[in-house]
Amino acid sequence: MFPLPGFFLYPAQMLPLHIFEPRYRQMIDESLDGHGRIIIGTALSSGETPPVLAVAGLGEIIRHEKLPDGRYHVWLLGLTRVRIEEAPSGRLYRMARCSVFDEIEASPGKARALKTMLSLATRSRIKKQLTIPPLVSTSVLTDLLMQTVQAPIREIEAIFAEPSIVERARMALAAHRRYPPTPVAENSPE
Repeated sequence: MFPLPGFFLYPAQMLPLHIFEPRYRQMIDESLDGHGRIIIGTALSSGETPPVLAVAGLGEIIRHEKLPDGRYHVWLLGLTRVRIEEAPSGRLYRMARCSVFDEIEASPGKARALKTMLSLATRSRIKKQLTIPPLVSTSVLTDLLMQTVQAPIREIEAIFAEPSIVERARMALAAHRRYPPTPVAENSPE
């Protein structure tokens, strides 16, 4: 498990990582010798072994580059949310057991209505034209919106860990309304 303070690995998200600490280099070495999957846990505080949110992101290493000094550049693809429980570790890095995070699906009617609102909200926050394929799930659209909202960390934690897709989408839309995007000055670089 790789705990990162205030960070969430969403399903379908691509995450580039620069791995330089010995404990995480060991984790990547061992992961690449196995299934290539690691858990990104949201650290709830700072310190050597901070507690982590009980819901985390499971990711798969889809590309890596090992540098001559042992550091790595890693590209991790978020696969799914998982429930985690810290496990004893004889390694330099922390270990966790993960289990399925059961999402409660939205009915087709609710999903359609929410997808329209989520798409509009997300497009309003992104300057460049954003093409959203019609078959993207309500869950992925909710996660995409949350990656653009600058809400307090505790609120993001609650949204990330919500099992009901309908409720998660409603919470994300409410956060979108409460925390509008920061306006960019006319002459600032994009």
